[in-house]
Amino acid sequence: MDIFLLIIAFILMLIGIIGCIVPGLPGTPIAYVGLWIAQATDRVDFSWQFLLIWGIVVVVISVLDYVVPAWGTKHYGGTKWGVWGSTIGVFIGLFFGAVGVILGPLVGAILGELIAGKELGAALKAGWGSFIGILFGTILKLIACGLMTVALIQAIW
Repeated sequence: MDIFLLIIAFILMLIGIIGCIVPGLPGTPIAYVGLWIAQATDRVDFSWQFLLIWGIVVVVISVLDYVVPAWGTKHYGGTKWGVWGSTIGVFIGLFFGAVGVILGPLVGAILGELIAGKELGAALKAGWGSFIGILFGTILKLIACGLMTVALIQAIW
């Protein structure tokens, strides 16, 4: 049974890594479930502190994934209109797959800035900030899933 559970845990790790890039798959939570499944075996013994810390990291990263596009917009000179546009774009983009997740916040930030009366150049700069925020969130998720996978491999060996 341990071998079966470890295979499932590694499959979840792989799906988690894929989910960091593919919208609709919550990558870090899926990988975290993989840690718990591995914990259910006799071969893996994570401490409760390890699992608690990773649980907190997963929650923080999941929240940041929705927030960093707005932060990027603000950092690149966006107004509250651009931040709101980026935030709304994140949620609307979820309905349009990978392209929507990338373009939703970008287009939302640009439209928000244009509605606020900003010139196109400033609006595009705010949109670029939103895009940078999306990339940052993706990199954070990939790092977290990668580290969880490494921890699982180390625990087995």
